[in-house]
Amino acid sequence: MHVPALTYPHVGATRDGRLPAGWRHVRHRVRLPDGAFAAAGAAVLSWRVHRSAGIRMDTDAARAEPGVRVVSRLGVGPLRMAAPCQVVWAVDDADRAGFGYGTLPGHPARGEEAFVVSRDAVGRVWFEVMAFSRPGGCLMRAAGPAGRLFQHAYAWWLGRTLRRLCARR
Repeated sequence: MHVPALTYPHVGATRDGRLPAGWRHVRHRVRLPDGAFAAAGAAVLSWRVHRSAGIRMDTDAARAEPGVRVVSRLGVGPLRMAAPCQVVWAVDDADRAGFGYGTLPGHPARGEEAFVVSRDAVGRVWFEVMAFSRPGGCLMRAAGPAGRLFQHAYAWWLGRTLRRLCARR
């Protein structure tokens, strides 16, 4: 079986947060309720935050782990956009839980995006979305600044969704 390759270099760059120069960058960080680390980490690693945000997630596995393939779908009917990715790294330890995935052929962009819940030295809980990307086809090139605005709005929406999920626990 042919496994398509990731569509960008710098695989894993979102893991340590040093995003490569010359790419569009997204960084969005939001504070979560105190004590929400375990629930927030589970929501990220199980795709729950994405699904709760209204994103259809077709995945190879119930949990984000390296090698898992995922196709996120946003929109309705003929306007539904498919974005195939593969998880390139994941972490689940005492102070960090999350993953990064990279784009596969057919994704409208090229690059990597990470979703990480962390706990700082004084116990505050944070959720961060970070990404680097370039247009992967005519759709993102045509979108221009609107495409970049969408990426930032998507990160904001995921943060808002995770805060809401954590408040209900």
